[in-house]
Amino acid sequence: MPLHKRLLVLLPLLFLLCGNAIARPAMWQAKFGDSTVYLFGTVHLLPNDTDWRFPGLNDALSKSHALYIELTDDDQASMTALVMRYGIDTEHPLSTLLSDSDNTALGKAAQLAGLPGGTSALQPMKPWLAALTLAVAPLMKAGLDPAAGVDKQLQAQMVRAGKPVHGLETAEQQIRFLADLPEPLQIAFLRDTLRDVEKDKAELLSLIDSWKRGDVAAIAKLENDELKTKEPALYQKLLVQRNQDWAARIKDMLRQPGTTVFVAVGAAHLAGPDSVQAQLAKIGVTSQQD
Repeated sequence: MPLHKRLLVLLPLLFLLCGNAIARPAMWQAKFGDSTVYLFGTVHLLPNDTDWRFPGLNDALSKSHALYIELTDDDQASMTALVMRYGIDTEHPLSTLLSDSDNTALGKAAQLAGLPGGTSALQPMKPWLAALTLAVAPLMKAGLDPAAGVDKQLQAQMVRAGKPVHGLETAEQQIRFLADLPEPLQIAFLRDTLRDVEKDKAELLSLIDSWKRGDVAAIAKLENDELKTKEPALYQKLLVQRNQDWAARIKDMLRQPGTTVFVAVGAAHLAGPDSVQAQLAKIGVTSQQD
């Protein structure tokens, strides 16, 4: 699967879920003394009628005193302000950064995505933002709802229960993971999107089926392996370093006597040899899959 899908799945900006398989996504728990942290992989863009809950998940949520998700400050106003700050460059239209063949592909991709305004809407965007826009637009057009994402549903459930919800990162941090990429890598990210714009849905469906089955090995193969091979520096920045940071946070949570916490992050972070669980093991915390 191409690079742009790996970037998308590592950030809470995109995820497609459909199919009718019985849902039993993977969940883990880490313990220290009388403290417990549950770990659950999420997807961020779902049809409203998707059923992904199971009894063990509901039980873990009821026992948890707090929820940690990747972001809590990703409301529309905040994200719009960040996109304007880090994703718009009116002095250098997108077409001036691309070759003739790239611009031809850009026009085709905008048409296939049903993007309002076509390529004109993309011209003020930096390459990273144009790539995300082209990847997300057809999924939104198909009626997928960000408000129905797993993390959003978990957040709403805990708020209704009067329990606190915390963010592991800020929206600005996550935007800057892409916005701070060197321009050549941003353009490579966009070109990869342009090459594969017609294949997104089918390839994402394969990933989502793996998530619903709790097939962690398949998630790692689909989401992490190619990024690690083709863009090792990006893999370190977007996945490994963040997993290390989160593992340290989780260890601190476990040091609080009698606490039970539920941590929900993108599924790719809980798969493969550099997963959050692997980082926890390196600092002396074991985790077991439920």
